[in-house]
Amino acid sequence: MKYNLIIVDDHKMFLYGLVSILESEKEYNILLTAKNGKNIVKYLEINPDEKIDLIITDITMPELDGIALNKIVKEKRNNIKTLVVSMHNNPDMIDRLIENNVDGFVPKNVEKEEFLMAIKTILNGEKYFSKEIKDIYTENKFSKQKENETKLTQREIDVVTLIAQEFTTNEIADELFLSKHTIESYRKKIISKLNVRNLAGLTKYAIKMGYIKS
Repeated sequence: MKYNLIIVDDHKMFLYGLVSILESEKEYNILLTAKNGKNIVKYLEINPDEKIDLIITDITMPELDGIALNKIVKEKRNNIKTLVVSMHNNPDMIDRLIENNVDGFVPKNVEKEEFLMAIKTILNGEKYFSKEIKDIYTENKFSKQKENETKLTQREIDVVTLIAQEFTTNEIADELFLSKHTIESYRKKIISKLNVRNLAGLTKYAIKMGYIKS
């Protein structure tokens, strides 16, 4: 059985390189090559019943990039697998591709053996991401998680702002219509959340965030 592939890349030399690698593999048939995603979307519209197994695409291309192309393919023809081969490893790009169900991502400097393994893995119904891409994705998720953990709620911001303005616990409680005990709980929670040591640390944070003027 032969698999039908489409390759999209606006760099001619790289496109020819991929074509020559895949033409030497007897199980692959290259249906079409193109320099941007728009041509592929048009091709899919004109040939709705054509068996297409995999689209291999770059990210940065004129008219319609690889991220937009992947999204359209997954919305219109979800049975078609997609593999991104790009020199870009921007975490947000990787995020958007994964959110839109891309089947794989390898960098352009990948070895031929890994490139072919990625294709085989994807055509067998599994996802394939090179180690470099997985590491970037995981690190980005971890950073975002940490960022979210340190985000203060509006009530916590109110408490920090008043602490930084040297209000006492009783005064903050009166100002926010809360009990003294609740304000104490907020203070401990905020100190832990922001990983500061004392009220001076909270004041520095409030100034840095622009809650009060220094």
